Amino acid sequence: MRIGELAEATGVSTRSLRYYEEQGLIRSSRTAGGWRDFDSSMVERVVLIQHLFAAGLCSATINELLPCLEAPPEELTGVLEELLAQQAERLKAKRRDIERELDILRALRKETALPGHAA
Repeated sequence: MRIGELAEATGVSTRSLRYYEEQGLIRSSRTAGGWRDFDSSMVERVVLIQHLFAAGLCSATINELLPCLEAPPEELTGVLEELLAQQAERLKAKRRDIERELDILRALRKETALPGHAA
């Protein structure tokens, strides 16, 4: 399938698909005319990539995870679980940082509130 067809099937822009290919997240072959030709299995892979981006992962991490996610169960080594645990901890730390920043903003609003106005 051509890049436009993959974009339509997944709801992902052709620009994003080109980026995914550049990062090694998806692959295509080339037709005799030089057009990208994607295997139909790339539809499911692009959807998976979108989920991983939505979870806050970067393309380098996604590139590490994809082989684990696509491996048969008998070939799993625990690497996937470790990578996912690391990412969960990264996001928890980010959430703690955001909560701390919100606490500071709330305190500043309270300290600087005009008399008679709720902060």
